[in-house]
Amino acid sequence: MSEASSPEESKFDSREFIASLSEGPGVYRMLGQDGALLYVGKAKNLKRRVSSYFQKTGLSPRIALMVKQIAGVEVTVTRSEAEALIMENTLIKKLLPKYNILFRDDKSYPYIALSGGDYPRLYYHRGALDKKSRYFGPFPSGFAARESIQFIQKTFLLRTCEDAVFSHRSRPCLMHQIKRCKGPCVGLVPKEDYDKDVRTAEHFLQGRHAEVIEGLTADMESAAHRLRFEQAAEIRDQIRSLQTVLHRQYVSSTKEMDVDIVAVIAESGELCINLGMIRAGLHLGDRACISRVSGLLAGESPDLSEGLSAFLDQHYAEHPVPARIFVPLDCEIESFGALNLVRPRTEQERAWMEMARKNAQLALGQHRQTRLRGNDRTESLRDALALSETPRRIECFDVSHTMGEGTVASCVVCVDGLMKRSDYRRFNIEGVQPGDDYAAMRQALTRRYEKLATGEISMPDLVLIDGGKGQHSVAREVLADLGLDHLLTVGVAKGEGRKPGLETLLVHGQMAPLHLSMDHPGFHLIQEIRDEAHRFAIVGHRARRAKVRSASSLESIAGVGPAKRRKLLSQFGGLEGVRGATVEDLSRVGGVSIALAQAIHDHLHSN
Repeated sequence: MSEASSPEESKFDSREFIASLSEGPGVYRMLGQDGALLYVGKAKNLKRRVSSYFQKTGLSPRIALMVKQIAGVEVTVTRSEAEALIMENTLIKKLLPKYNILFRDDKSYPYIALSGGDYPRLYYHRGALDKKSRYFGPFPSGFAARESIQFIQKTFLLRTCEDAVFSHRSRPCLMHQIKRCKGPCVGLVPKEDYDKDVRTAEHFLQGRHAEVIEGLTADMESAAHRLRFEQAAEIRDQIRSLQTVLHRQYVSSTKEMDVDIVAVIAESGELCINLGMIRAGLHLGDRACISRVSGLLAGESPDLSEGLSAFLDQHYAEHPVPARIFVPLDCEIESFGALNLVRPRTEQERAWMEMARKNAQLALGQHRQTRLRGNDRTESLRDALALSETPRRIECFDVSHTMGEGTVASCVVCVDGLMKRSDYRRFNIEGVQPGDDYAAMRQALTRRYEKLATGEISMPDLVLIDGGKGQHSVAREVLADLGLDHLLTVGVAKGEGRKPGLETLLVHGQMAPLHLSMDHPGFHLIQEIRDEAHRFAIVGHRARRAKVRSASSLESIAGVGPAKRRKLLSQFGGLEGVRGATVEDLSRVGGVSIALAQAIHDHLHSN
């Protein structure tokens, strides 16, 4: 190992380079002979960190192998450790260096949010956070977040409707009737009372449980003292509901604290991190992240400390940092940034870590079973199609429309037998004769595969076309025009009566159509991919058709131009909302007079 990592064997003059390095924080990039990016790292002290790679001992075989390939190092000095962390995380996710461990997750973490405004709305949120709302989380799963929303809505009766619907209600909705909302939309609750409910719910979400229950108890006693026994009974029920959920979910802890428990295991070249989330003393659940580590030598296992460090850097660069993060006893982690890393000490903390470790083992086992199932199906498909290699990346196209209206083409992607939703794409088809599926397929394939030349997408091993001989012929023509005639394509033609299981496979290069038995694993894979392409196309088509119909229903009304049309659809939440509005409601939209509001109302109710 020492010989493999010695500076004498490297073509890169490490001594001269290290001598000129800064001792401040920054990011370093290891480059290979051809300029390929090998590794991206961050450092509190650039000189000390970079020089550690060229020492004679202390490197794993994997990193020693990387060091032998280093032909150059680039550094960027940053103003702080935090800047270095953010830059490192951005570069790793954008450039995908070979020797970095990257934890990918197609789904963002869910949050509970309270909107701004006079009567804040309680809602479920994924994606980027904005400054107009207050966010609580993240939660490990959508189920955990939605369960909490349902409880808070039931207990504090906050509204969950969209702003466009809220601002145009003329009578209470069903949520008020089933006692899930106090009806602020029609003034059934004073603003100061609603604001108090919002503050109480916010305190509960922040983990101030004792404070919430004490405040509600005082309100109950005050109501009883004033002989408002019905109000006192309602508050009593709130307190009981809160105490029930706390008793059911509370983790044995002396504090209502925010804690993450991070466990790591490695098997057969794969790392699994299990993140257990405890917020305000409540155990919200676990989330597992799995990464395949590249660059390992035969028989070498991934380094747990390296994998754990990579996860901590990537995860907490994008998500709130809790008060404490428990990490395993056997991992050496260099704390970087504002992470309060602690080792389990008490019996309860060790139980948390053991539970997280077992969940990691379970997640990795399930992942391996799923991957093996996918591998079995792709191997069966290879045999059925008589291919020299297993098709690892499969892409499938479908076209959807209604009598030529709102044509949308879909492209779904399957990698190693598993659907990869982050690579899905839809194409709104323009400039073709309505109902011309051949032209639509030609446009979708051209727009998709002309990007191969620019490196924007990966090369597929197999392309499935949902359609018969005509669509498959169009696909072959497009690929030939793009210089991609080497790609294998298979047309999936519907069987007699369009019954599932009777499909015919039109394999490029084979004269006779291929029929596989209904229980063939490879055929099951083709059916699953084809059905997913069909579903994805239909969802896109329906959304496009609804949008077009909403706009066209208003376009024919004199005096309603594009600006007014957008205002109406936005404020009422779509065409159905506009149709359900009264003349008075419509006239409150900027630029809409009483006469125009009457004309809009008459037009939408004329049929």
